[in-house]
Amino acid sequence: MNAANPASAPQYASGQHVRVRKVDAPGHIRTPHYIRGKAGVIERFVGFFRNPEELAYGRSGQPLRALYRVRFVQSEVWPDYAGARGDTLDIDLYEHWLQPAASR
Repeated sequence: MNAANPASAPQYASGQHVRVRKVDAPGHIRTPHYIRGKAGVIERFVGFFRNPEELAYGRSGQPLRALYRVRFVQSEVWPDYAGARGDTLDIDLYEHWLQPAASR
């Protein structure tokens, strides 16, 4: 359910460094616990969508939320990761879970 949201623009741009908020919020949360507090880079803006955390409770999901594909280096997510150093993990995350971060 992608829809344009003329009232706002995405806060982040491709290539921008972000950190996922480290919050133990109650209820239905779509942000994986293992990625909270981790730093990544915006791969791309996906669009504006209704908030699934609100939809899960039968609410409207409004206002629309900006969704991004964020890329993480796997060894920074899992310190004992044994794969190649450059392996990455992409996760779709809503803007309200992100905050600016310093470049790596």
